[in-house]
Amino acid sequence: MLGLEPLTDPDAGRVLILNASFEPLHVCSVRRAIQLLMTDVASRVEDAATVLRTPSRTVPVPSVVRLNRYVRRPYRQKVAFNRRNLFRRDDHRCQYCGVRRSDLTLDHVLPRSRGGPTSWENVVACCRACNARKRDRTPDEARMSLARPPKAPRFVFSSAYGLLRDVDPIWRPYLPDL
Repeated sequence: MLGLEPLTDPDAGRVLILNASFEPLHVCSVRRAIQLLMTDVASRVEDAATVLRTPSRTVPVPSVVRLNRYVRRPYRQKVAFNRRNLFRRDDHRCQYCGVRRSDLTLDHVLPRSRGGPTSWENVVACCRACNARKRDRTPDEARMSLARPPKAPRFVFSSAYGLLRDVDPIWRPYLPDL
């Protein structure tokens, strides 16, 4: 336990909760995760680099816990197509020049004037300059390339804290591509 940083507020930290099948379910506070561990509802999978000190002992802070019993979930809904989710999928970056901006626009890869649909597979985040340069052409015609091809996200992780922007690197092996 030496060399680990103490956690001062157990409600401040976040813990990934996995189903018994290692499917990500939720994010909760450190306090809730420790309650799940102490009541044998969950098992520790990965620990963070912090500890929680009580008057009588030192407890390693979990980063990932797994429920001991499988929890049935209803059919997973598709991620809603909207501006906020699209900008989150594209990491608030223009998909043509890579600039990270707060005033992005939506760009149809195959322009709407040519029958391009408004869907996950045809719309990307784009800065105003690149959108004006591309106009109503395809990226090939405008001699512009996409940073990555647009596709529907399989998983947008939400929690009691809302949509999570920064994901703990320890969680990456347990999450599908974001």
